[in-house]
Amino acid sequence: MESSGTSFNAAMRSVAPHQEFLLQGSILDAHCEVLLHRLRGLCDNADCNPEQFSDYEAVYQLKNNLSTQQSQYILFRIRQALDHADAPWHIRYLGQAEVGDKNRHTLVRACYDVACSSNVREFLNELGFKLDHEYVARGYFFHKGRMKVTVSKIYRLLQPGKTDQNTLEPMTQSHIVELSVVAPLGQDSIGDDMRNFAEQLKPLVLLEKFDHRRLP
Repeated sequence: MESSGTSFNAAMRSVAPHQEFLLQGSILDAHCEVLLHRLRGLCDNADCNPEQFSDYEAVYQLKNNLSTQQSQYILFRIRQALDHADAPWHIRYLGQAEVGDKNRHTLVRACYDVACSSNVREFLNELGFKLDHEYVARGYFFHKGRMKVTVSKIYRLLQPGKTDQNTLEPMTQSHIVELSVVAPLGQDSIGDDMRNFAEQLKPLVLLEKFDHRRLP
């Protein structure tokens, strides 16, 4: 009988492949307004206020029994827009990051993101996935052509599954800044555009490619 991990890998091979190109950094809360002002000037629709978001995110993991896979676990991320009650939930799979190529200016990883129904948590539990962690991300996002910039504040949940304001606590005194593009395979030139854009945000924020496997 096929395991969930085997079935998942077979399913991924039948989906049109996409890659996420990513640079990340952080900025102290005290300097965040200056960064937002800079982004408004650099990004599209400079005459409009930046779009805001408030998302609940949870990460589920499943033990990967396939020895050929680099990662010990298969991870799925689910997301719910807290500020748009009628918006569908989303489920996302991110592959192993490719960080070893020094000629690439960004982190690159496989990316699959689709809308789903609100019972996605029950579905993952039925497949054997376990909740690893959950949080709320609030902030702003901007677009520059096909590039997306998010400036996010991360909150821990003081009570599991509860996302009311009085049950949230900031995890740090800083905001996470991410510059990303999701595109089909074979568009590595995107990295040059992202590097050039990231240069314009210095010295406010330094956007780099991080090897998440080295984080404690």
